[in-house]
Amino acid sequence: VQLQASGGGSVQPGGSLRLSCAASGSIDSFNDMAWYRQAPGKQRLLVATINSGNMKVYVGSVQGRFTISRDKAENSVYLQMNSLKAEDTAVYYCYGRVGELEYWGKGTLVTVSS
Repeated sequence: VQLQASGGGSVQPGGSLRLSCAASGSIDSFNDMAWYRQAPGKQRLLVATINSGNMKVYVGSVQGRFTISRDKAENSVYLQMNSLKAEDTAVYYCYGRVGELEYWGKGTLVTVSS
């Protein structure tokens, strides 16, 4: 299984970006999928998760601004990011779990700067 993240870029504060994570197989095989981010010099942290039952959980700092979703037909998970702030600047990683197995996509860089 491979996960391919895309959609990063540079945006001004208050702007929006949509990240995509395409799976090489059916996303129905994943128990959970998630987005993590790693800011320069900091640990990789969870941003949002979505499970096979479409239950969503967000870290407090993005609650109300970010939306995680999944599209079975596209075998993809998305992260819609609105009202972006400078502190959202990070490399964003897609994650998927199948039982005990964990999969990571390569990161996509999001830079929020005026």
